[in-house]
Amino acid sequence: MSKKPGSRLMKWVVLIVTVLSLALTVWALFAGTGNYFVLNPKGPIAEGQRDLIVISTILTAIVIVPTTIIAFIIVWRYRDKPGRKAKYDPDFSHNNLLETIWWGIPIVVIFILAVVTVRYTYALEPSVALKSEKKPVTIQVVSLDWKWVFFNPEENIATVNSVTIPEDTPIRFELTADAPMNSFWVPQLAGQIYTMSGMAMTLYMQADHPGTYFGSGANFSGEHFADMRFDVNAVSDADYRAWVEKIKSESKPMTMETYQSLAIPGTAEKQSFSSFPDNLFQQLVTKYLPGGLADTSNRATHTTPQTEINEKESEQGQSDMGTDTKSNNEHDGLGTDTQEGSNN
Repeated sequence: MSKKPGSRLMKWVVLIVTVLSLALTVWALFAGTGNYFVLNPKGPIAEGQRDLIVISTILTAIVIVPTTIIAFIIVWRYRDKPGRKAKYDPDFSHNNLLETIWWGIPIVVIFILAVVTVRYTYALEPSVALKSEKKPVTIQVVSLDWKWVFFNPEENIATVNSVTIPEDTPIRFELTADAPMNSFWVPQLAGQIYTMSGMAMTLYMQADHPGTYFGSGANFSGEHFADMRFDVNAVSDADYRAWVEKIKSESKPMTMETYQSLAIPGTAEKQSFSSFPDNLFQQLVTKYLPGGLADTSNRATHTTPQTEINEKESEQGQSDMGTDTKSNNEHDGLGTDTQEGSNN
């Protein structure tokens, strides 16, 4: 019995769709890496993360791709149709070879995936310093609503929504928040890490190539969440020194009042400051501890003539209340004594 033309055509359609789907997946992962920040790393940490993504994808594809193709084949081959000759075996319940295949392969894949994931997880730990002959540059980061403030304690300069770093040099980011929790992310250089009030997180990264890299907040934080973006400019050592000197000579200093105005919720343009208050980052980290910036118990109060009058009236009222209370107590005591005398 010859096969119908429609049956033959459908097989070709299924085959073509499957091949095209696999081809598009491979192209998206590898040929189109220039369009995906995560798959186009420019530093050692991001390279390790990209490798983990690719290895995990290939390992899982060993199970997913054959399973998907076989599912289509089974549905098509064993569909109900006139004159079908499929074997009818209602008592079938077990096949050692098949069960070894569909249990053995996934178990091996999961084991390999677990080993690879654990290895990369420890290797890419954010707080572990990068091996380099150069001394790390420390940058302190504060997330606000809805902007990023960068302090360079070694140079005593600060910037908003932009930071410049020397290329091929480890950067040690110390991060906190002076607003709701957020997440600091530069996808081409490192993974994301949370910024939280009252905590200082540590993240190492390095840019192996000069360029301007996209950075953003990766945690929803309200109305202007989409505006929490910043630039990371990786430049040569000479250009980095020139940039620092330019900031010191052309920018104004950041005062505590300047920072407090930045801390008000709202967006901000890129800014730079020639200096910032001493230990400001540490003060923000310990803000909610006793004696911190948020502790109002030891704050000095400003008085005016009216407040002084009100305070005197309050003190006079408390004094009168004490006198009245004492008189009442004496009166009550006298009454009691008199009553006791009468009883006697």
